[in-house]
Amino acid sequence: MEPLQLNVALLRRRVPQLTKAARSVGLRPATVSNLTTGKISIARTEVRTLVALADLADCSLDDLIIRGERYEMIETGIKTIDLFAPLAKGGTAGLVARPGMGQLVVLAEIFHRLKKEDYQVVVLKPDGDFPEVNDITEDVEFVYETVEEADLKVQEIGTERDVIFVADRSHVQNGNILSLYEKWSSLQSVTTFLVDFKGEAVDEEFPFGPLETVWQFDSELSARHLYPAIHPLYSTSTVLEGTNLDQHHFKTQQKAKRHLRRYRELRSIVRVSGLDSLPEQEQRLYKRGEKLEAYLTQPLYVAEAFTGQQGESVPLKEMLEDVQKIIDGAVDDRSVEVLTSIGALT
Repeated sequence: MEPLQLNVALLRRRVPQLTKAARSVGLRPATVSNLTTGKISIARTEVRTLVALADLADCSLDDLIIRGERYEMIETGIKTIDLFAPLAKGGTAGLVARPGMGQLVVLAEIFHRLKKEDYQVVVLKPDGDFPEVNDITEDVEFVYETVEEADLKVQEIGTERDVIFVADRSHVQNGNILSLYEKWSSLQSVTTFLVDFKGEAVDEEFPFGPLETVWQFDSELSARHLYPAIHPLYSTSTVLEGTNLDQHHFKTQQKAKRHLRRYRELRSIVRVSGLDSLPEQEQRLYKRGEKLEAYLTQPLYVAEAFTGQQGESVPLKEMLEDVQKIIDGAVDDRSVEVLTSIGALT
């Protein structure tokens, strides 16, 4: 079957206020969000929804639906990201978090890792006083105060090199990002990160417009100091659609999601009544879910000075094998503590 993709870039250009526009024609913003980020595939989407989106974008269905295109995954070596919400090369990723949940540490880690892969990082500083920006730009060569300066640099280096571009959500709201996308369409590859320095995006249903990747940060994981605190169920990516993703990766990811979803449901029961209140089979599932959650934490290179732990990178193939082992019970004899903040299983 020929793979089908929603033309998210076209939607982004023509319908920047997609939330309001979708609601105005009777579409649920959550449905549109799930469709644009890959949670809902085009094959499972009602025709009337696609027709309404095409009308909003003033285009035909043939323009809205891309046939045969695949999103390339940027492998980061960060286990929870590569498993649940792979970074789409040339796409736009939105980081949704309240202040203090670790989103800037993750962003700095991405810079650190991708610079080793010869990506060039360009940061457009947000308007206003955000001193924490300095923490993530210490090792970034290209940091600019104005849209014009950032645009010139991306165009200069983007003809021959892959670029990572970072901007604040305010530049989405004022239309700057939309105009930049139109200028950069002919460049080699510009992967954009949108960050909400004010921490307001977490309260909105569709904060960044159409995205290829969403990293939703989890307040519970953050409160329990389980980092990176990427939500395993709410974070997603267009790369996760079955036509794009390696089927082994896709199946492992789905198993892990189901396991962690049930584990999270059982946590409330265990907190109140204790583990022994669960049937034996549910106890086993709970313990493995706890270990999987622990395994998906990871020491980061940029945090070495603060944690005292050496950063770890785990290849995708090895990570998938490890996740399968945990779900199958191959590490039932290991404690949660042993599996916390490690790299690969040994």
